[in-house]
Amino acid sequence: MIKIERTSVMNFENAIRGARNPMNSWGRMDSHTEPDGTFVFGENDLSLAKRLCKAGTDHRKFIRQIFVSVDLTAPIYWWKEFDTYKVGTVANSTSTMHKIQAKTFEEADFSCDCMVPAAKESLMQTIGVLEKLRVEFVETKDKDLWYSLIQLLPSSYNQMRTCTMNYENIANMYFARRHHKLDEWHVFCAWAEELPYFKTLFIENDA
Repeated sequence: MIKIERTSVMNFENAIRGARNPMNSWGRMDSHTEPDGTFVFGENDLSLAKRLCKAGTDHRKFIRQIFVSVDLTAPIYWWKEFDTYKVGTVANSTSTMHKIQAKTFEEADFSCDCMVPAAKESLMQTIGVLEKLRVEFVETKDKDLWYSLIQLLPSSYNQMRTCTMNYENIANMYFARRHHKLDEWHVFCAWAEELPYFKTLFIENDA
């Protein structure tokens, strides 16, 4: 399971202006930003952006200045793979260290949509144990009970992080993970395809 919310894309106009710095070609800029904040590529700028993207990472430096902020809720087993791409990304997560005891454990806190019945049954038993430990910890503040919560917590536990990335990060993730066996990556890649001009710059331009 992965939930993607509150996506914001920023800095297109500054990024494409910077892409024109090497050739001092600012006079050819023809993009604009609508009153609602939507960036619209002009024909000249889009042509340049596509050529730079097609030329490879050495030439498409401007996409590192197109920023994306998004809230991602996903299981710990997915976050372990996402963390491979930590270079150039920032994430503030909900804290298991400070807040694991703050709410009742329930099935909705875990990604278990693909579990076979035996695995689901085992998970439900684990959730029951976690909840018992949580209640005892809230009452006693016994550190061993807190440690037990942390160490028993399954990797299917869902965590929300507010992430800041750029188009280079997302393009790298997209092409590395679009055929991955985890369904969460397919949802992430589908989200990437809907980002402004992502298909135009990286997918349709990839041939």
